[in-house]
Amino acid sequence: MKEVRDLRDDISSVMKTGKVVIGSNRVIRTLLIGNPKLIILSSNCPDSIREEIVYYSRLSKIPYSIIKDDSTELGSICGKPFSVSAIGIVDEGESDILKKF
Repeated sequence: MKEVRDLRDDISSVMKTGKVVIGSNRVIRTLLIGNPKLIILSSNCPDSIREEIVYYSRLSKIPYSIIKDDSTELGSICGKPFSVSAIGIVDEGESDILKKF
């Protein structure tokens, strides 16, 4: 339970102090042309989108994580009033989230 809380705190910290790409289309674009450091997917991310993101993540050797929270909860963790199925962390800011993956 503590790990889940820590992950939520880390995501909130990244949202405040780092640079994040929100949304599956933007995450895929960032994987293709940019260099994210970590990809986080919600548990109910559509299979086709999840497979595409995981494929590009493996090609780019960028770590990804599928968390237990659904897209509505991930959106609230990010401080957004909408569902978020995928986020890409470009700069972790003051968080140490990259050390956990």
